[in-house]
Amino acid sequence: MFVVSNFVTALAQVVDIILTFFYWLILIRALISWVNPDPYNQIVQFLIRTTEPVLVPIRRLLPPTMTIDISPVIAFVAIIFLKHFLVQSLLDLGYQLRQ
Repeated sequence: MFVVSNFVTALAQVVDIILTFFYWLILIRALISWVNPDPYNQIVQFLIRTTEPVLVPIRRLLPPTMTIDISPVIAFVAIIFLKHFLVQSLLDLGYQLRQ
């Protein structure tokens, strides 16, 4: 059973790393949007390509009258929730399977 335990624990750590990576990408994109970046810059294009799949569904749920884009804030809340709920649950499950 230790193999399944190690797999679940490793999965939790990978999910945690991916969520942390997305957190930082969304934060950097939000900060860069304040300075009107060059849309042809490769770094800006990378940030847009990687964060749009996360932010577009959130924008669809928001009312169209919103003048300020708060989708990054909602994404931060979702990421923090997933890190505390999903990752911690997977880690706890992995430790439970070990015993």
